[in-house]
Amino acid sequence: MDPTFLHTVLLPTAVGVIMLGLGLALTPADFARVVRFPRAVVVGLLVQTIVLVVVAFAIVQLFDLPPMLAVGFMLLAASPGGAMASLFSHLAHGDVALNITLTAINSVLALAWLPLVMNWSLVHFLGTELHVPAPTRKLMEVATVIILPVLIGMSVRHAWPAPALRTAGTVRITSVLLLAIVVAIALATSGETLLQYFGTVGLACITLNLVSLAIGYAIPRVLGLPVAQATSISLEIGIHNAAVAIFVAMKLLDSDVASVPAALYGLVMIATAGIAVSWFRRRHSHNVATVLE
Repeated sequence: MDPTFLHTVLLPTAVGVIMLGLGLALTPADFARVVRFPRAVVVGLLVQTIVLVVVAFAIVQLFDLPPMLAVGFMLLAASPGGAMASLFSHLAHGDVALNITLTAINSVLALAWLPLVMNWSLVHFLGTELHVPAPTRKLMEVATVIILPVLIGMSVRHAWPAPALRTAGTVRITSVLLLAIVVAIALATSGETLLQYFGTVGLACITLNLVSLAIGYAIPRVLGLPVAQATSISLEIGIHNAAVAIFVAMKLLDSDVASVPAALYGLVMIATAGIAVSWFRRRHSHNVATVLE
């Protein structure tokens, strides 16, 4: 496939559809939930932004990833939660409202957080002398692709709530299919690099995913949050918007290599999220049985 078509058409379309689906599921009340349970939101955001980036950096050092793959790995860690987190949270008996709130807020925060992490990573891994100018035009393109579909979706939801909810399911399925296509094409485009670093990058992605799910559940529980909210935070942190990370890697960095970690992670997270859902459901059943006793 022509790389230009992938970068300028397919990736933005996939990300736009994903964000449109998120917008169709959102109302202004979802953002107001921050007032209702600020502790869970704050914990989730801190773990997803600060803790996860620190963990990702440690994993990069542990696996001694090559510079551009390390940048892509850090970019993946700084990307917002994926829209599929809400679906998996529903299946796992988590707090779906919390997932929607975290995804919405973190998608907005990512507009500032992603460039910060990306620029720091480029300087750290590719040389302290490297000057990384602010890619204002490309950042505006990314912001448009991410924010505009969400606003459109929310507007449609407000104007025609019933049709919007019916359409949301179809859009969500379409976004999952597009995500799979994007991941597959990104893998194929970076075939030589993938084959060269598959073992190292694959193990690093699995490690990040498992650690993300674990700390996403453990930290909220240690801080006294309910099981349902801990479940939601775990899945929110473990499921990243891989399409956004791939889009930023190719659009801002113009690097297929930097997109490899996100492409691999997009495959890994679906499998591990399914296993995590089974575990969370057993935990839920156990908790219900304990309460009934």
